[in-house]
Amino acid sequence: METWPGSAYPLGATFDGSGTNFALFSEVAARIELCLFDDDGVETRVEFFEIDAYVWHAYLPQVQPGQRYGYRVYGDYDPKSGTRCNPNKLLLDPYAKATCG
Repeated sequence: METWPGSAYPLGATFDGSGTNFALFSEVAARIELCLFDDDGVETRVEFFEIDAYVWHAYLPQVQPGQRYGYRVYGDYDPKSGTRCNPNKLLLDPYAKATCG
């Protein structure tokens, strides 16, 4: 899937008329994957490689409004220190304007 660097702002998923920019803040992530779902529930994962001031971001020119998605965050799992990264859990976008399912 074609991926461009995108922008760290605004946070969340932002459609610009051509494609969608995704931006997610995390101070503790070691890796983040954007998970896109088709109408049959098939998951396609896109790894984020761009990070600015703890904001992970990517621009996907083919993603249109209505795309179902979530995030998988890799990193430390240590509840005592407040970190709970677990890529086995699909996370909602905390900046999403709507959810479904």
